[in-house]
Amino acid sequence: MTASTTPAELGIEARGPTLWLTIQREERRNAMSHAVLAGMAQAISAAQTDRSVRAIVITGAGSKAFCAGADLQAAQAFTTDYSEPHGHLAQLLRVARASHVPLVARVNGACMAGGMGLLSMCDMAVAASHAVFGLPEVKVGVFPAQVLSVLQHLIPRRALAEMCITGEPITAAQALAFGLVNHVDDDVDARLQWLLDRVLDKSPAAIRRGLYTMKKIEAMAFEESMSFTESQIALFTLTEDAREGQAAFQQKRAPQWKGR
Repeated sequence: MTASTTPAELGIEARGPTLWLTIQREERRNAMSHAVLAGMAQAISAAQTDRSVRAIVITGAGSKAFCAGADLQAAQAFTTDYSEPHGHLAQLLRVARASHVPLVARVNGACMAGGMGLLSMCDMAVAASHAVFGLPEVKVGVFPAQVLSVLQHLIPRRALAEMCITGEPITAAQALAFGLVNHVDDDVDARLQWLLDRVLDKSPAAIRRGLYTMKKIEAMAFEESMSFTESQIALFTLTEDAREGQAAFQQKRAPQWKGR
């Protein structure tokens, strides 16, 4: 994405091998705009062919909100064109689903409504201790429909039903207990860096092909999954990283990954 096409509301910054996507609408509690959603989808899509990008962090500006969901003050909060079958949030969730670069949510504050979709589309998540999570759509007469597509398999069914039907939030501690986030910490950046360090020293090729495999088998029946994965493991072993990893293990040295 070039500087001329990057929306001012979305910060796109390369920090070494990690691409940071930051919603910069702090005055609106980092509510999603259509420009933010489209820009984020474009950035994630572009990263798939950039081998220098090893991980993508999704976050919001400031410390009060990760993302408050759709901007209900906007004239068209949920769509810009009712004749278009695919909305911006749905398209972003599709792009994230197809990503072979790990997505990590840095939940720095309130994560509400559509923000829960951004969280759930990520492969891993780290949250600040003061963060809260909720699906308050019923309070304004709608329901978290699109979010359910990426959220429904992350937390227990009854907990999800209560969140959707009552619209009441949960704490970071509850989110951790439900498995909605991987880690909760008073110092969210220190914990995030700890997690990224544990990703970035591993084989890029294994992670890329591994995410592809994980996402492919999620909806498969057991026998279909076994047939797919038994062919995939053979392909894993043909990569340069697999040969390097095994040689490094045998030689008792740190591997030098090529990402191929």
